Amino acid sequence: MTSEKTIVPSSGYFMLIVLLALFASSIFLAIHFELPFLFILTGVIFVLFFGFILINPNDSKVLLLFGEYVGTVKKNGLFWVNPFYSKKKVSLKASNFDSERLKVNDKLGNPVMISTILVWRVIDTYKAAFDVDNYENFVRVQTDAAVRKLASMYPYDNFNDEGHDEDITLRSSVNEVSENLENEVQERLAMAGIEVLEARIGYLAYAQEIANAMLKRQQATAIVAARHKIVEGAVSMVEMAIDELSKKQVVDLDEERKAAMVSNLMVVLCGDKDASPVVNAGTLNH
Repeated sequence: MTSEKTIVPSSGYFMLIVLLALFASSIFLAIHFELPFLFILTGVIFVLFFGFILINPNDSKVLLLFGEYVGTVKKNGLFWVNPFYSKKKVSLKASNFDSERLKVNDKLGNPVMISTILVWRVIDTYKAAFDVDNYENFVRVQTDAAVRKLASMYPYDNFNDEGHDEDITLRSSVNEVSENLENEVQERLAMAGIEVLEARIGYLAYAQEIANAMLKRQQATAIVAARHKIVEGAVSMVEMAIDELSKKQVVDLDEERKAAMVSNLMVVLCGDKDASPVVNAGTLNH
C-alpha cells in the first residue's frame, strides 16, 4: 500500500450496547453460577473495549495492524475497530506556520532578513504518516529552504544606477513573489501529502549591517528623482516665459540677456530655499 485508503468502520454506538450487555451478563453469570471460564470471557470483553475510536471534525485516525497499513478513518463519530489496531491521529485542520527571520543574500549579494507565513493542511494521511519522519518538522525545514532559494533569485529592490533593471523584486513585486514562493513550497511538500493554501512573505528588511547604508542610498535615489523632475519642470517654465515675452513683445532680449534671465530663473526654480528678490530701479544694464 503506497497511497491513502479511506475506510468506514462499524458503528461504535451499536458495539457499545452489545459489549456492555455482554460484560454485565458475564459478570452476573460468573458470580451466581461460579463458572471460572466466564471470568475469562469477561476479560476478553474488556479487551474489546479498546477498539472504540472517536473521530472529531477535521481529524483522522490512521490504522495499522502489526505494522501493516489498514486504512484511514476520516468520517466523524464513534466507531469500533479491531482492538489490536494501532491508531495514529493525523489532523486535517489548516495550520499556520510563521517562520523565523532568516538572514540570506538576495540576487545582488545583499544580506536581507526575511520570514514567511505559510498556511497548510494534510490531504494524504498515508504520505504524512509514513513517507516522512515528522511531517510538521518537515514543513518547517522545507519552508525555510524554499525561502532561502527564493530570496537568492530576486534582488531586494531595483537600482538602475548599477545597471540592474529587474522586473520582479522582493520589495515591490509582492504578488509575483508570493505566487512563486507558494509554488516552490508546494513542490517540496507534495511528497508529504501536504497542500499549501497560502504562502507569503511576512517580514522583509535589509540586514542590520547594511541597513543604514541602504537607507541613505534610497534617500539619495529619491532626491535625485525629485531633482530630475524639478529641473524638467523648470526648463519647461523658462522656455514658456521666454516665448511669451517674445510673443507679446514685452521686452527685446538679446542672447546675452536671455542667458542671464535663464540663469536667474533656473536658480529661483531649482533652489532649495525661497529666493530673495532684489528690485532693480535702474536700467537693464545695472
